[in-house]
This record gives sequence, structure tokens and C-alpha cells, in this order.
Amino acid sequence: MPKDMTHTNIFERRESEARSYCRGMPAVFTSASGSELTAEDGTTYIDFLAGCSSLNYGHNDPDMKSALVEHITSDGLAHGLDLHTDTKADFLSAFETHILSPRGMDHRVMFTGPTGANAVEAAMKIARKVTGRTNIITFTNGFHGVTMGALAATGNGYHRGGAGMDTHGVTRMPFDNYAEGVDGAALLDQMLSDSSGGVDAPAAIMLETVQGEGGLNAASGAFVKKIAEIAKKHGALFIIDDIQAGCGRTGTFFSFEEMGVMPDIVTQAKSISGFGLPLALVLVRPEYDIFGPAEHNGTFRGNTHAFVTARVAIEKFWAGDAFQKVLGEKAELIEDRLTEIRDMVPGAKLKGRGLMRGVDVGTGELAGAICKRAYEKGLVIETSGNEDQVVKVLAPLTTPVETFNKGFDILREAATEVLNETKSIAAE
Repeated sequence: MPKDMTHTNIFERRESEARSYCRGMPAVFTSASGSELTAEDGTTYIDFLAGCSSLNYGHNDPDMKSALVEHITSDGLAHGLDLHTDTKADFLSAFETHILSPRGMDHRVMFTGPTGANAVEAAMKIARKVTGRTNIITFTNGFHGVTMGALAATGNGYHRGGAGMDTHGVTRMPFDNYAEGVDGAALLDQMLSDSSGGVDAPAAIMLETVQGEGGLNAASGAFVKKIAEIAKKHGALFIIDDIQAGCGRTGTFFSFEEMGVMPDIVTQAKSISGFGLPLALVLVRPEYDIFGPAEHNGTFRGNTHAFVTARVAIEKFWAGDAFQKVLGEKAELIEDRLTEIRDMVPGAKLKGRGLMRGVDVGTGELAGAICKRAYEKGLVIETSGNEDQVVKVLAPLTTPVETFNKGFDILREAATEVLNETKSIAAE
């Protein structure tokens, strides 16, 4: 069969209109290694998207790949429902030893269906069952998934419009610095404390410390700590959605580590498998681990292959503090290089924290044009924000400094060209 019948044309002919990333980056990718993707025509692209933070350790990490291949070739289990397996035990032991115990976390680990949205659904259900309440407090520009419960918690109107029906059970409050002069935490506390405040007593208050899809809005430690205190004061569970911001993306394994808070529930997915394999989990304090057997279940709860690679990721990158120190150095590099882009655009702002950074260039049109031109020059990068106005960098955390700089050189060149063309058009 001719190549055009099996590759590019087949996507347009048969794939749903719901496809998205491939519309702006139409190459047919055939291989990947580290921080680079290769297309079938031989073009190599630097990856500043990393599977939307699902590939924090890069593509095809050799140690994870070796462990997975060994597991498969030795007839290790490919699927086990939630049966006891050696791979699950090894993952849980590594997670307990290197992640939970050093951080003083006594949380139980619940494996959900393999998506972040499923983990969020489970977290919301737990909070409602624990408290007997139904209302969940979430925040402007938050993004928690597009299944019905998670979608109700998501702020984005475009995605909520896809539900085809009303979403409910959520009260949305202003995120940190959402509106000038408005203290969102103080407003929330006042409304919950006032019997005529109009907000039903919540089962939980849920937030992202950095709103990945909402425009890289980073909450201050003071704001997050105050929200945790408000949750406790009003009898609600405190949930942190760490699906995109976790696994080192903000510089520490959990995005909240340096904020002086201990969430009742934490959701994780994306890079928790270490290898881009589907895996999601909910960390829940023991006193709130109240689901009965299979009360929240799924055929693919716990991915055996992902357990193999996740264990390697934890032992390789998080058994000591060397990797975290390197992340701090790379975060400084990213800020320095993004500052160059910010200074090129009047009124532009740096957004995000750690290695979850971007530049708000003011409009989705400009951000989209810059990303499109960057792609044409060999850089895979996307936008973020309520109007897609943020040029967003989510490169693998393992990206070499040389590759980082090469990618930022492309981004700067793309921004320069687009801005010069914009000025030329305006002058005509």
C-alpha cells in the first residue's frame, strides 16, 4: 500500500476531529531519544513539550527501557488487575523508601484508571464520602481533566462546553493573584464563615500549585498554606492536583514540598510511570482511605509495565539529592533564556515556577505564531492559558544544557522573526 495511504492521509481520513496537538505539528514521528523526536522524513526536533509533562525523564531512558525489555522477555505479567505482583511490590517499596518516608508522608497509595482525570474523580469521590458533603471548591483557570466530575472542577469554558450538559457540584473561587487587589484565600474564608455567604460547606478544596493548562499561574506558598488552613477550619479535605506539576517539574518531587503543607489527598499521573506509560494514583491519608473493595475500580488500575519503569525512575533520580540540585541549576537557565523572550515583547510576563515556565506574550495569536515558527525550525513547543497566550516550556528534566540552549536559540529566532513580521504589517 502506498505510504500516503498508511500515514498522513489515514489520519485525516479516519482519525476523529477531536485530535489536537497534531494539527499544529503534523510531522509523522517515528522515533525518539532523550529530548529529541525524529520524523519519518529524517527531521529531528527538540522536544519542549515532553508529552505535556508525561516524559519528565525524556524519551526511552536506557535504564527504564532495559528493565522493561527484560520484564517482557522473561514473561513478566503484562496485566494483573489489582492482584499482588512482584512489580507492584517493588514499585511501592521504592516509592515508600525514596519518596513518601523522607517527606514524612503516611499516605496510602490507591491505583486508579490510568489517567489523571480518573485520579481526580477518585479524589473527589473520597472527599464526598468522607465528609458526607457534595460541594468541591476549585479555582479559576484550574484544569483537572475532562471526564464529567473532573470537568466540573475545570475552569476552561471550551472544555466544559464539550460536556453537552450542565456540570455541577463545584464552587469556583479566585486563584492567587487572579484579580488585582483581591485576596482569594481571605475571600474564600469569609464566604465559608458567613452563614449567608452562599457557598455550601465543601467536601474538599482542590488546587494546582502551578496551573499548567491555565497559563502557568503559580500560587505563592503563603496562598497554598492559607488554603490548607481554611480547608481544615471548615472541615474539608485539602487536595493538591500534582498531575502536571509533580515528579520534579517544579524542582522538587512534589510541587508543594517547600510550602509547609501536607495535603490530605494528592493526585498523580503523567510522569509517575517515568517512561510515558499510562499510570495514575491517589495518595490518601490512612484515615480517609475508606473506599470498599472495588468501590472505585477499573480494568487497568495499576499498569504492570509502568510499575517496572516507575521503580527505575525513582531509584535512578530520587534516591539521593543530586538530581534535584541539577534541576535547580536548569531552572535558572530556563528563567534566564525566557527573560530574553520576555524582553522582546512589550508587556510580556514570565510565568510558572521551576522547570514549568513560560512567557505570557499577551495574545494567543502571537503565542501561536511563535510556536508555529519554532516548530518549522525544529522545536516542538505549545501554548497555554485561558486565551493560549503563554508560550510554555515543558522540556524533559533530563535535557542537556547544550540542548536547552539550542532549543531556546530556536525559540528566540522564531520570536524575532514573528515580531519583525508583525511590525512590518503594522507599518504598512
